[in-house]
Amino acid sequence: MEVYDDDLRKFESHGAAPLPPTNDQGYVEHEATRIWYTTCGSGPPVILLHGGLGHSGNWGYQVPALVMSGYRVVLIDSRGHGRSTRDARPFSYELMASDVLAVMDKLRLEKAALVGWSDGACTALILSVQAPSRVAGVFFFACNMDPSGVKPFEATPTLNRCFARHAKDYAELSATLEQFRDFVDAVTLMQRTQPNYSANDLAQISVPVAIVQNEHDEFIKREHAEFLAQTIPDAELIILKDVSHFAPLQRPEQFNTAMIAFITRTLL
Repeated sequence: MEVYDDDLRKFESHGAAPLPPTNDQGYVEHEATRIWYTTCGSGPPVILLHGGLGHSGNWGYQVPALVMSGYRVVLIDSRGHGRSTRDARPFSYELMASDVLAVMDKLRLEKAALVGWSDGACTALILSVQAPSRVAGVFFFACNMDPSGVKPFEATPTLNRCFARHAKDYAELSATLEQFRDFVDAVTLMQRTQPNYSANDLAQISVPVAIVQNEHDEFIKREHAEFLAQTIPDAELIILKDVSHFAPLQRPEQFNTAMIAFITRTLL
């Protein structure tokens, strides 16, 4: 039976679905931080990168679908998020992309498909610029690549529920649970000022990319998604119906169908 959580009431109360049993988990020491990772399943590797303020458990509806489709899923908590630590440096997408590469090196992954949600999408696309030979393709969901792509912020009950869940998860997972407000401020500063990719920068991207937008995104302008799809060579534009920035939680089957179709084409 398909899961629906359009207003994120289930997510606020219980989080996403629990992750399945893992093959292994651990930390990678990189750039003065400890980056947490875990893997599930077997087959060609797919790395899932969560959004800002979240953690890998937010992918609970996607991991089983990927494992059942024959993929090895790699989950990474971005620096400062979930179980991963951070140092005193400001957050940056380039630094987080280098963390992903460090996990790939630890797991001896020559190449992987990347699925990114919000901040994770930006991190994934930047990694494709930093190390294109290591990236099979990027499923880029609900993010911008320059500040002009962001809508003015408007608080909504759905956003408030998501934030409440993030706060609870941070308190349960983080080694610095008393620093949640500082963490939010630091991530927000990154989101306001980064990334700053020009049309020329985007035109240099050489891996397969799906720009995935939704009908009701709270943060990202649809015309920006269309611009990305037109500017990145051979990128495709996918529009998800009746969902917002939280489609992987709201209507997982729709999200998973699009995600797995792209990954299957990419990893043939």
